[in-house]
Amino acid sequence: MDRPWDAIGHEDVVEHLRQAIRSGKVSHSYIISGAPGAGKKFMAKAFAKALQCEKGGPDPCLSCESCRRAAAGSHPDIITVAHEKPGVITVDEVRSQVVSDILVKPYMGRRKVYIIPDCEFMNPQAQNALLKTIEEPPEYATLILLTANVGAILPTILSRCVQLSLKVVEDRLVKEYLMDRLHIADYEAEIDASFAQGSLGRAKEAATSKEFADRIEKAVRLLKGIDNMGAASLFEKLQEISADKQGILEYMDIFQFWFRDVLMFKATRDASFLVFKQEILAIEEQASERSYENLENILAALDQVRGRLRANVNIEAALEPLFVTIRKK
Repeated sequence: MDRPWDAIGHEDVVEHLRQAIRSGKVSHSYIISGAPGAGKKFMAKAFAKALQCEKGGPDPCLSCESCRRAAAGSHPDIITVAHEKPGVITVDEVRSQVVSDILVKPYMGRRKVYIIPDCEFMNPQAQNALLKTIEEPPEYATLILLTANVGAILPTILSRCVQLSLKVVEDRLVKEYLMDRLHIADYEAEIDASFAQGSLGRAKEAATSKEFADRIEKAVRLLKGIDNMGAASLFEKLQEISADKQGILEYMDIFQFWFRDVLMFKATRDASFLVFKQEILAIEEQASERSYENLENILAALDQVRGRLRANVNIEAALEPLFVTIRKK
């Protein structure tokens, strides 16, 4: 079933945008901020679709020509700004895709809507070029700037935009969404929601990714048997995990959830808050055999691995101290 605004946990932002349309007080410029995967682009597209809908209500009808073209990504008056180089939006790209284009009146809609993802990538020259347009936009134009880092945006731009923030979504709501909308099993939804850390987009990606499911299965099999492995077998697994360069950070997250579960169960003997509830027997066994110091050292080692990986240290070299710490109960 199509849903005009499918923004779990962001109902306040949705209602603000709907009320702006309902009252006819749509701003010329918005900034929607939030962590990666929070749903910024989805929110912007839903808002753009509603603004262009031929029915003129606060919700897109999803059936008119405008809504159909918006859904297909072919609406001529909904423009998403693109950039060639990773990590930077240049002044030429802002000038050609926004500053010059905005002077041309809408082709089929009442408005022209510009969506600028990752607007923190605009260099100072690009931001200053955009500022003039934000200060004096045509009456038919609406600009929607999306960012994961509000602090990188010039104060002069921030002061002229309506700022909306997408907060972290509760794990409970993410899990319910995955189970109700995507029909993910309870146990898998629990893991996906925990992994997502409040990002619905990340949760959906995890829930529908075969690669992530395979990594979960492989990591859990390793973690359940890790206390009975010899050094040679353990370091063979280290090499196997190291070879999966694309998934190494996901493995670190899975390891962290596992050892947090062990630590939590050791401290509380309560399984209700565990991520890996179905592995309670293995969790309980490790909780009884590992010391608090060892578990805290493992969690600290996981943080150090992430730091080393960000510094482009060889993956196997980054993982080796972690596996040594895991072996020291």
